[in-house]
Amino acid sequence: MTKAPAEAPLLTVVVPAYNSESYLEHCLDSLIGSDGVEILVVNDGSKDGTEQLAADYAKSHPQVKVISQPNKGHGGAVNTGIAAAQGDYIKVVDSDDWLDAQALDTLVTAIRAARAAGGGPDLFVTNFLYDRQGATHIHSMQYRGILPGSKQVTWEQAKRFPTGKYLLMHSLTYRTSILRDSGFALPEHTFYVDNIYAFTPLRGVRTLSYIDVDLYHYFIGRPDQSVNESVMISRIEQQLRVNRIMFDVLAQSWNDRALPGALRQYLMHYARIVTCISGIMLLRSGTPEHLAKKDELFADLRQRDAALARDFENALLIRMLNLPGKAGRRIALAGYTLANRKYGFN
Repeated sequence: MTKAPAEAPLLTVVVPAYNSESYLEHCLDSLIGSDGVEILVVNDGSKDGTEQLAADYAKSHPQVKVISQPNKGHGGAVNTGIAAAQGDYIKVVDSDDWLDAQALDTLVTAIRAARAAGGGPDLFVTNFLYDRQGATHIHSMQYRGILPGSKQVTWEQAKRFPTGKYLLMHSLTYRTSILRDSGFALPEHTFYVDNIYAFTPLRGVRTLSYIDVDLYHYFIGRPDQSVNESVMISRIEQQLRVNRIMFDVLAQSWNDRALPGALRQYLMHYARIVTCISGIMLLRSGTPEHLAKKDELFADLRQRDAALARDFENALLIRMLNLPGKAGRRIALAGYTLANRKYGFN
């Protein structure tokens, strides 16, 4: 009797892992057990016991697979995972983060229903938690009031995102074909590429479905983390590189009338947030060289598209960033401090 072929996974979870031995176990424990989930651990040239730990999980849990490669950085590991994924949808989970098991089951159930109906959205959106080390309060980034819950919608049916709301990698579960058809590849050996992942492929997204569950635990607070403020300043050239790549995509998208207007507005919104972060880090450093780099960043956008730059800079967030003199810098930094207290993102 011929054995029926195994059904393709509903969801592939890509776990980029570099020297993650001390926390990978917690991540994987949160993923295993959900039926229909393929887990791809991309061991990105680790020098500790990451590869062996992942291999041990793969022996015990058939849904876990390990891909080892020379170190290419976070972007290179995500690229590898996307290329190897067999699921209908893809979610990236960093190896020091984890998912809520019950919320993951809810997402998988929605994907299963989408497959059974022969359709499904281009993108599932779920909440994520800023799980800050030592914090007594965990802030949830949720999208109630912006995206209608538990139904497939278009960009035009979504409401405008306010300043403090945006879609990070942690909230996104793309249809696999959207990522592949976009033709994008993340830069290798570059930090902060999750912003590109949450930006460039959106140009191909026409339908979204919001599931109001706190799925992703985004762990922050380790002193060596890339989002630590002092680390960001030391790596500011990589942040600026990502920012300029987003400018390129924004310039192409802003004048593409085939894209939904609400999508183009959202891309503008997110690019402003990332640019504000770049500018604040440069202001926080305060050196003449870094202050000049802030001006150069905006000059780059004006050179790409002067009309786009005027629209881009005509927003309170950006106007505050560009207030003149030391007093202006103090106001901008004070606003950043208040936002950081509210959201705890650094």
